[in-house]
Amino acid sequence: MKRRTFLKAVPAFAILATGRSSFAQETTPAPSSAPDLQPITLLKPEIDGGTSVLAALRERKTIRSISDRKLPPQMLSNLLWAAWGVNRDDGPSGRIGRTAASASNSQEIDLYVVLPDGMYLYEAIPHRLAPVVAGDHREKLGRRGGHGGGAARAPVNLIYVVDIAKYSRGTPQEPGLKDPDIQKSYYNVATGLIAGNVYLFAASQGLAAWFHNCDKAGLATELKLRPEQRVLYAQTVGYPA
Repeated sequence: MKRRTFLKAVPAFAILATGRSSFAQETTPAPSSAPDLQPITLLKPEIDGGTSVLAALRERKTIRSISDRKLPPQMLSNLLWAAWGVNRDDGPSGRIGRTAASASNSQEIDLYVVLPDGMYLYEAIPHRLAPVVAGDHREKLGRRGGHGGGAARAPVNLIYVVDIAKYSRGTPQEPGLKDPDIQKSYYNVATGLIAGNVYLFAASQGLAAWFHNCDKAGLATELKLRPEQRVLYAQTVGYPA
């Protein structure tokens, strides 16, 4: 198969929009206990490169053996944009559109990023990482407080957090947005769509990815989440060991 532009081949990775200053922040402001950490302004994501979508699907797999080799800044930027970035200003209901769908465009998933120096919140606008907690917390990515396994040495771990309060801003306001059982199906699907983007991006770039459970209660405490927020899953990304 001839090499093509992967990000152009996938509908979810549509052309990156510009001129977003008129739109409000779409992620939840994170309380920070990291005075020594500074926000990380991510490089402008590249929307060209990688393999075709069919080649990425052929290569998509879970790889749990991940090295501690750091991802280059451009690779980290591209990864986060592919996962849950802004790909158009004119999304549904007059709000921004993102690389994964959500119920009534409520955008209820907050993406936290665990790096060796701290835990950050990914802010899709203005495409940066806001510091939340300083220090190396990768050991806490395991279940029920156990050691983090392969996640403990990987350069990037993603934590998927749902913010139930965001369903109130979904348009249209269909009844399911207020039903706890239906909400659960919505945010699990939304997480799966984002995680799928990560898997395809990893496959297109020769990276390893592993979607897994985590210590939900421990991470919620560490991240100082509000009652409306819940830790759902984690995903580990890096170079294969």
